[in-house]
Amino acid sequence: MSVAILSFSIFAASQVGTPGPANMALLATGARFGFRAALPFVAGVALGKQLIIWPIGFGLMTLAESEPWLFQALKWASVFYICWLAWKVANLRLSPSDGENTQPPGFLAGLWIHPLNPKAWAMIVTGFTSFVSADTPTLQATATIAMCLLATQAIFHPIWAYGGGRIAQLVAGRPAERYLMRTLAALTVASVLVVLF
Repeated sequence: MSVAILSFSIFAASQVGTPGPANMALLATGARFGFRAALPFVAGVALGKQLIIWPIGFGLMTLAESEPWLFQALKWASVFYICWLAWKVANLRLSPSDGENTQPPGFLAGLWIHPLNPKAWAMIVTGFTSFVSADTPTLQATATIAMCLLATQAIFHPIWAYGGGRIAQLVAGRPAERYLMRTLAALTVASVLVVLF
């Protein structure tokens, strides 16, 4: 009757810290407008994940009691998606933003990044299906997943906004870019191996 907090935190760090739609938006916003101007957007992105954690947690945990086979199917669908995403990350190439917008996106713009982000959905489903014991109370499981992800986002999202633009400027179009993206993809695959074994 528990959540594997340490294992889930490692998984969450590998997912939140690697490229995806949210981190690419944070990178572009930080590069274009600077760290301070990007902070409302960063906060919106971090809190936006809560909009899907709680419904998924309560829906999946209730559904898992009556349909355990669906719980397993969701787990494997999430694992395959994350592997596909890793392949996309390995082939992603960075490019500097054009800076056409004059106003940085705000809190509300950030709030909707994760609800529209399939990586976030897959990450949360994998969290509930792989790191939560079947007999864990729904509120305990959901609150634990929510707190772990928010803490992880509080660390990694500002890093992407602050340093992401600089990293892109340093490696875009250079040989180091390919090695960086392959390393990030390998970390994504490693997170899936943690789920399987």
